[in-house]
Amino acid sequence: MKRRRFLTVALGTGISGFFLWLAFRELQPAQVWENIQQAQVGWLGIGALVYFAAVTVIALRWQFLLRAIHHVPLNKLTPLVAIGYMGNNVYPFRAGEALRIFLLYRNHHIPIGRATTTVAVERTFDGVVMVSFILFSLLWIDIQSETVETITYIAAPIFLSAVLIFLALAARPQILRKLAYAIARPLPEKLGGIITGIADEIHEGLAGLRSPLHLSGAVISSYITWAIEASVYWIVMQAFGFDAPYTVALLVVGTVNLAGLIPASPGQVGVYEAVVSAVMAAATGISRESALAYALVVHVVIWLPVTLVGFYFLIRQGLGWSAITRAKELEAQAG
Repeated sequence: MKRRRFLTVALGTGISGFFLWLAFRELQPAQVWENIQQAQVGWLGIGALVYFAAVTVIALRWQFLLRAIHHVPLNKLTPLVAIGYMGNNVYPFRAGEALRIFLLYRNHHIPIGRATTTVAVERTFDGVVMVSFILFSLLWIDIQSETVETITYIAAPIFLSAVLIFLALAARPQILRKLAYAIARPLPEKLGGIITGIADEIHEGLAGLRSPLHLSGAVISSYITWAIEASVYWIVMQAFGFDAPYTVALLVVGTVNLAGLIPASPGQVGVYEAVVSAVMAAATGISRESALAYALVVHVVIWLPVTLVGFYFLIRQGLGWSAITRAKELEAQAG
């Protein structure tokens, strides 16, 4: 297990290093730094504050998906979402997701399987929103970018298929149950019971998708939260004095978040800079040095504040750094 974890970390680090090389190749670091210094700090502060509005709406979406299971107040979910972002930003293996699932179980007694299902639905909704952002922005932006095309062609079928599967399983729960029992029948009783138990937990976790009110709330809040995050990207463009429309921000947000499928190091270091700078340069015509400076700064704006706040909330939960490194273990123990 330790060897597999080591290989996974090494692979992610190597991929991040490769994309950092792509982002910086043939560029002068001094020119990139000079461009960074031109950013107006006031705009960056506004962007960081707006980003927390997106975090709150993400918590609202999670609440919609959880309401059919158990009602959790928004002021209790928002810190867990911030902790999840922090964990994903600083530690590999999506530790933040495991940590917020564990805390949801510990604090509100929501079973691990059901909470995990809602998080998987969230990620699927995110992918669909990103694809729609890209398609919408391309109606208004004349851009030729292999980066955008490649990421969209790969990610769109994955997320569209996933959301259709979730909706089908929510509408027809007997499909999942029949499949689980068919798999479990020839297996030993204990193993078969685990499989059918998991199927039942997934069924309960999808309960939010069976309510038109909860489903529409989750979908609408998904678009609102990512529209707010796109506003952060646009605000940082103002910090640099870029004359770019909001649709460029939608395009950048959609592309870089779909690029999250690439198994890089925590926080998408390297992949983020390479993708954002490539899309910005292609969409606005700014220099590569300016595009990379923008990518580095906007990454800090959306990474640093929520990471600090998430760690603060983690301490308030009575946990410390070891909880991040043991997130998967804690989730497994709770399960």
